[in-house]
Amino acid sequence: MRVGVVGHRGYVGLPAVLNTLLDSAPALNLTLAFEDELWDMAEEGERLSQDTPLDAMITLGGDGTLLRGARLVNGRPIPILGVNFGRLGFLTSCSADEMEEGVRRLASGDFESDPRMVLESCAIDGDRTERCRWRALNDVVMHKGGFARLIKFSVFVDGEHAGSYSADGLIISTPTGSTGYSLSAGGPIVMPTFESIVLAPVSPHTLAMRPLVLPADVEVKVRADDGPEELLVTVDGQVGTTFTGGETLIVRRAPEPVHIVRLPGATFFTRLRHKLGWGGLSGRDGEAIG
Repeated sequence: MRVGVVGHRGYVGLPAVLNTLLDSAPALNLTLAFEDELWDMAEEGERLSQDTPLDAMITLGGDGTLLRGARLVNGRPIPILGVNFGRLGFLTSCSADEMEEGVRRLASGDFESDPRMVLESCAIDGDRTERCRWRALNDVVMHKGGFARLIKFSVFVDGEHAGSYSADGLIISTPTGSTGYSLSAGGPIVMPTFESIVLAPVSPHTLAMRPLVLPADVEVKVRADDGPEELLVTVDGQVGTTFTGGETLIVRRAPEPVHIVRLPGATFFTRLRHKLGWGGLSGRDGEAIG
């Protein structure tokens, strides 16, 4: 099994983690391919590139590292085992202490592969020419950057004018992304298996503008009508581009999902309770009703 390894170099102890992976790889029949920054630390194994043939991927970091690994997979049906070295790690498969067990289960096939819906987005300029295209596991956000002004923009769903917004921005998220930035903006929590597209305005000027849940198969278009001369479009909080008046942002479901490794015993509601404090007062988890 050839496994790609992506990691965040800012985490203390990462060199020791890489050594642990390298030491265990022969017994598990794994060939490890490291992204360039990690290969410089590991000093052995293969180098990982966008087109390296892979059977699986391991990400060492937090949710941001897993999102970066998902972009590197680029639509290929490759299961991603996320090992959390950060604070929250809502998307990751296991904690740092559970890494060796997680890798062993990955190598033996003892895991579930959860397909997660992905958004495909592109920016169309005034000449109707596509100039950027991205895949987003979490969200696509149009926002004003550092300007202290509202954005006025129009939203179209399958060609129909859905509404005109005045807000600091608009978050277009997947079910996976519903527990990220969208949640902070007042959006709903959506189970990852319920494929949908969530629109959540950021600090809307009117109370009538509430989050909206749309079917997964619609096409969303956003056009800026007024606001700062230059806006920003950010994808998964990591990549993006500038956006100006006369341009259109188009977002739709991508045909290929991202596959995230789920180990035995891990469920969506378990994560909500343990990671986000969902479900009531501390100490009453699982208490009978009645």
